[in-house]
Amino acid sequence: MMYSGIDLHSNNSVVAVIDDGDRAVAQKRLPNDTGKITGFLARWQDELAGVVVESTYNWYWLVDGLQDAGLHVHLANTAAIKQYEGLKHSGDETDAQHLAHLLRLGILPTGTILPREHRVVRDLARKRMQLVQSCTTRVLAVENIMARQLGGRMTSNQIKRLTDDTIDSLPLAADVGLAIKANVAVIATLQSQIELLEKRLQERVKPRPQYALLTTVPGIGQTLATVIALETGPIDRFAEVGNFASYARCVDSVHTSNRKKKGEGNVKNGNKYLAWAFVEAANFARRFCPEAKRFHERKKAKTNNIVATKALAHKLARACYHILKEGKPFDVTRCFA
Repeated sequence: MMYSGIDLHSNNSVVAVIDDGDRAVAQKRLPNDTGKITGFLARWQDELAGVVVESTYNWYWLVDGLQDAGLHVHLANTAAIKQYEGLKHSGDETDAQHLAHLLRLGILPTGTILPREHRVVRDLARKRMQLVQSCTTRVLAVENIMARQLGGRMTSNQIKRLTDDTIDSLPLAADVGLAIKANVAVIATLQSQIELLEKRLQERVKPRPQYALLTTVPGIGQTLATVIALETGPIDRFAEVGNFASYARCVDSVHTSNRKKKGEGNVKNGNKYLAWAFVEAANFARRFCPEAKRFHERKKAKTNNIVATKALAHKLARACYHILKEGKPFDVTRCFA
């Protein structure tokens, strides 16, 4: 059998092929063109056990193209791959060969390749979050100007309703007013695009059974249910509830030796969007769910507000795993027993 590894870059890729004896059969730097890469691998296609691609920011096109060509593709989890040591010389060629070497040994840490139709909707939800963050930045900019120039405070809703005439009526210098108008114009544009994306996301996600199940959880509304459903993907890819909670960054990362803490691991390993969603859900749940509030207060009395909120987020993440796994709505007594 043959094994291939691809070291993917922004404008080119290094493709390596090794045999069962770990000998390099071929390697070549190619432009990022699906036809040229699949054409290079075509000679060994019937013998290839698999092709490994790094999970870099731009892997979509390559993985999809290789799969369309009938190749068995593995997405390498680069965060979990230990860097090899002892080499005097290393480069793109050795990186590509190393990926193939891990595949040959059967120890390649892999990530999930979600179907492309799922990825496009998930990325649309991420784009919505990006626009919301940008909008919030502009709102805060106007709040700061108002506080600096007038010593007062405006709410975000008041800022979003500002018009040019309203701004002109304020006792502000012309240049300051122009700065506010620029921010307000950007806010209006972002708001219209956010509403457009939210409408499309509702059309795509609302019919899914996972969406209806997630909205039964206290603190999870339309937006959070959409994010959790899309970022989770098929729940069967998580073997246990602990794997899902870890992926959602709801568990600690600690290294110990002889019962002493020696540091922390990769605390950012996991899905930052799920981490955000469950913390948001926890903040809403403790406001509107009595059982969640009591749980939060008990934790807060022993630790602090931040730890208590993370503990509640962990509770909700575990509940969502079982809800999606079993196809049953939220049971408050089971969650907070």
